[in-house]
Amino acid sequence: AAAPALLAANRARAEKADHKEGRARDEIGKTPDDFAPLGPWLVTADQISNPNSLDIWCDVNGERRQSSNTADMVFNCAQLVSYCSQHMTLEPGDIIFTGTPEGVIAGMPEGKRVWLKPGDRISCGIEKLGELKFAFV
Repeated sequence: AAAPALLAANRARAEKADHKEGRARDEIGKTPDDFAPLGPWLVTADQISNPNSLDIWCDVNGERRQSSNTADMVFNCAQLVSYCSQHMTLEPGDIIFTGTPEGVIAGMPEGKRVWLKPGDRISCGIEKLGELKFAFV
């Protein structure tokens, strides 16, 4: 199975919602409205010769916070689509979020964690797919 189209996305997480009541809930903090901006455009798979070798980045207020490559993902694009299609029916327009590149704040020592705050400008992108820019509110 292969992805018919690709795009950049940022699946934000509300850390406090995930740890409400003293226990981690990995998904609840990712579900509020407006927590998954997409874009800036959809690129068809025939325009990308190898989706498994694209640079990925995320900048906050101009500072590079995450930098990786799709070659470093645990599973490649075809494996992700194949796995998902074994467990659910994939329809046109469905989106599969692939995970977080290295540099995620939860993996950093507590003293080096710099949390997003209202007004922060986020710019994240994937080579050949575009750069998604938005403000954290």
